[in-house]
Amino acid sequence: MFDGLQRRVVSIWFPRLASDRVLRLRPIAGPFVLTLREANAERLHCLNQAAERQGLHRGMSFADARAFCPDLQSRPADLQAEARFLHVLRRWATRYCPWVGLEGCDGLVLDITGSAHLFGGESQMLADMRQGLGRAGVAARLGLGDTRGAAWALARHGEGCAAPGAPQAALADLPVAALRLDPDLVTGLQRLGLRRIADLDATPRAPLARRFGPAPLLRLDQALGRQPEEITPLAEPPHYGVRMTLPEPIGLCDDVMAGVSRLLDQLCAKLAHHETGARSLCLTLRRVDQEARTVELRLAQPLRDAARILPLFDRGVAAVEAGYGIDQLRLEAVQVERLPARQITHMEGRDDSQLDDLITRIGTRIGLENVQRFLPADSHIPERGFLISPAAYSRPEGSWSAPRPRPLVLFPPEPIAGDGPRPPARFRWRRMALSVARLCGPERIAPEWWLSDDNWRRGLRDYWQVQTHQGRRLWMFYTPQAPGWFVQGEFA
Repeated sequence: MFDGLQRRVVSIWFPRLASDRVLRLRPIAGPFVLTLREANAERLHCLNQAAERQGLHRGMSFADARAFCPDLQSRPADLQAEARFLHVLRRWATRYCPWVGLEGCDGLVLDITGSAHLFGGESQMLADMRQGLGRAGVAARLGLGDTRGAAWALARHGEGCAAPGAPQAALADLPVAALRLDPDLVTGLQRLGLRRIADLDATPRAPLARRFGPAPLLRLDQALGRQPEEITPLAEPPHYGVRMTLPEPIGLCDDVMAGVSRLLDQLCAKLAHHETGARSLCLTLRRVDQEARTVELRLAQPLRDAARILPLFDRGVAAVEAGYGIDQLRLEAVQVERLPARQITHMEGRDDSQLDDLITRIGTRIGLENVQRFLPADSHIPERGFLISPAAYSRPEGSWSAPRPRPLVLFPPEPIAGDGPRPPARFRWRRMALSVARLCGPERIAPEWWLSDDNWRRGLRDYWQVQTHQGRRLWMFYTPQAPGWFVQGEFA
């Protein structure tokens, strides 16, 4: 790609990436660590400099760390947030060169061939990197060499630069661990006295390959430039946005919807190419006076069917004040989700598209989170036997099961007068005088001892199905541990 230029690679290592991410937002004085649960034990995941000076290290048990450092402050690690932060740093690094890739979970690799002169040379470029990361509160170590392996070794085992065309001199005194080898291989090589890269390079290759396999020699040749190793930059995520500029302003709702239809066809084609579906759309209408009006649409399910999405914009577009006219339309899928293609057969299940569209229409008025459905829950406690979930972010489940009949209506227990373990023959409930005609029970239900619930402080409950002469079918219970009668539900 760069004919006639010496290839140059920069490796950036962030030794305290996780803790720097947290501390740059909320500085903490004193020792601080992030913990991660591994094998039923809390272990140190990342430390700041103050914690390292106390003798703590990664992988150490958190209990042991607290014993060594009583004033240690900690927080649980967030691996997903760390990954996102590393991607943010990768995007920042593209200001130096377009070829930027990830180096594990705590580093970056940059192919700066042909771009160092834009910053006044390699040393000035590295100084600018250090200065920018320092201002952001991120500790970093940089290595520069002709190969990816050489830059990695210099960043992690002796921050520095290798002169062009001379990686051997810069790497000779570094440990063999600088070759990106597995710890077991490093231990085996050290037992043979091969502690430096120079020692490994001077050893006969055939016996070494027979004993340790090809990995040590391959990593050595990659670091010294004898074997090529590519840098694969991360591709930018696709942008799901389309735009239309009109030669003449429009103002009629039908004209705007016609333009939205054309934009949807282009956007849905792009979504289908990447096997994704739009979950949230934003339509921006720019008026002639340079003001913009936006119409947001949140869908109950990810979609890429233009014919289904277009009618859902009717209400929002009709409410837009066009002013002197609209001369530009822009449609963007703000939130997308995976929507892989599926095989269509004659054994298709039920079609929920109309229900999803109805949920979307109602959700645009009252909010998608306010359209809810009931889902079964694994609990024998009556009031915990179901969950309420937003319909747009859940699917209906048909695994409702009850060992015994349950009332259609449940309400908080309401006390009534009664003595003894059997329901009273006559009682008053909600200002009504009722008399018992038929009984079925009792069904004893014990509280879930592992959960704290003030409503179950009376302990066990003996439930009865009570049919009254007045036509009421009630669900009543008696609490033997703290005697009392209550009504909690009513059958249809």
